[in-house]
Amino acid sequence: MNLRAHDPARADKAGLKAGNHIEREVWGDFADDPLHLKETADAIRQAIVSGKAIHIEVESDEVLDPNEVEAPEGRLLTVMHYRRERSRKIVKAKKQDVLKKLGRLTCEACSFDFAERYGARGDGFIECHHIKPLADLAEAGNTRLADLALLCANCHRMLHAKRPWLSIDELRTLLNLER
Repeated sequence: MNLRAHDPARADKAGLKAGNHIEREVWGDFADDPLHLKETADAIRQAIVSGKAIHIEVESDEVLDPNEVEAPEGRLLTVMHYRRERSRKIVKAKKQDVLKKLGRLTCEACSFDFAERYGARGDGFIECHHIKPLADLAEAGNTRLADLALLCANCHRMLHAKRPWLSIDELRTLLNLER
């Protein structure tokens, strides 16, 4: 009903009279393509009923010139995912534990120290990696501090770049930084 605020033929029967900017973008994406609207709505309904994630391909008529180094980006997409719950509390506890033991937070693979490199802006900044991947758990469980490692963003991304994922020791070997 709220989309009617953007439909000139139905504006007088709108739910919210003004609508919002996201509704305006949705209206713009679908107003002239009812088939695409129906396919997208059906896919969303199917995902809700089945409980499974979906991927909707979006076709574009735009052809990029191979000599141009640009591409359209920034379009608003709706995506449905399943995501494993993560605890900020255990991450905070891990950082506090490492600070207490070492006095600083450094990457466990390459020893990068955000505070050393970036000063106050990097103080306390580092990513937390689950040594036992949550995605591989059959069901929810408890995480211990020993199940976590602190990594810089680059090392964290490299561990997860390809399956099978690397261990931290394997990444250190690639970096020639065995401890």
